Amino acid sequence: MITNPPQGFLFSACTAGIKASGKPDLALALAPDGASAAAMFTRNQIVAAPVTVGREHLRRAQGQMRALIVNAGNANCATGKQGLKAANSVCVGVAKQLQVSPHRVFPSSTGIIGVQLPLEKIHTAIPSLISTASPAPDAFDQFANAILTTDTHKKIASQSIIFNQTRVVLAGVAKGAGMIHPNMATMLVYLFTDLAANPRELQTCLKEAADHSFNNISIDGDTSTNDTALLLASGKSGVQFKSVRNEFQAALTKVCRSLAGQIVADGEGVKHVVRLNIQQARSRSEARQIGRAIANSPLVKTAWAGADPNWGRILSAIGYSGVKINPERINIYLGEQQICRHGAACPFDHDRAHAYMSEPVYEILIALGAGSATLEFLSCDLTAEYVRINADYST
Repeated sequence: MITNPPQGFLFSACTAGIKASGKPDLALALAPDGASAAAMFTRNQIVAAPVTVGREHLRRAQGQMRALIVNAGNANCATGKQGLKAANSVCVGVAKQLQVSPHRVFPSSTGIIGVQLPLEKIHTAIPSLISTASPAPDAFDQFANAILTTDTHKKIASQSIIFNQTRVVLAGVAKGAGMIHPNMATMLVYLFTDLAANPRELQTCLKEAADHSFNNISIDGDTSTNDTALLLASGKSGVQFKSVRNEFQAALTKVCRSLAGQIVADGEGVKHVVRLNIQQARSRSEARQIGRAIANSPLVKTAWAGADPNWGRILSAIGYSGVKINPERINIYLGEQQICRHGAACPFDHDRAHAYMSEPVYEILIALGAGSATLEFLSCDLTAEYVRINADYST
């Protein structure tokens, strides 16, 4: 639990009856005096209604938001014009209670695709959701819990900066356990800070932080229709962005990396988190392309599930990644052991390698011998439990 959420925000959550499980499924964050906003969205060409509406509201409000409302259990995607009307209707419902313009309300949804949003349930819950909003740590905690779907636990991270004896707080929450892939994944990420910053400053920082975190993870290679990362700044600390630009960027990147790591660790059916340390690439983009090919290979991922040090599958994925490579320069290490030398087999202790891969978190280092760029790419194994979860998801 975050002991001191950022100033200038109120949080609440409730059970509106959207989820069949009866668990909390509606969350609200308010900025009573407004907040600057920046966001990044999915690159899937099929986008959910709240993504379309959220983009438009950010544009119309020039990045100045008053509220964020998130529902879980229903993605409001592939729902046509009715879905767009529903997303707008939710924003209007919140806006009327707050007596603000609807475009100052940002909507998000997560859950099953192709089912119309149960508007009556949401509208019924909005008044109490607003009236119970609080700056307290437990309210922030409830917000984090209400946005989950197949996640097994909430995901929270925070950092603080001290400037002239004034504390600037940054806190983030996330959801995501499946359909996780680079270029934004199946995730919702909400970041709150009391730093004073304008939308353009926030957008630059968010893009940089995402490039070092959310764009370097993959659970199953599926890119979601609803992915959203939203950064809100209330300005209540009084500390100006220009005074702590570098420190804030570092803190934001650290929070995003923590949330990204928590998402992978909580991946559907995940037993092993694998840190791919890509070294000696010509560029970060090529390193990411190779990391993505390895992380999304079913053959590689099932080998990881069985703790099988099958380096040939990794080498094969590198070869079809689309990056030009010289196989004779490639070296692969599993922990302290080298398992592939110059693109060919080399002696190593298979029992020791199997034991290492049986750990919940381990590292595979891949030296490409092509340049000086490096990148850490987080992924995981593909287990029978993942198949079970997703085979039964809509029923």
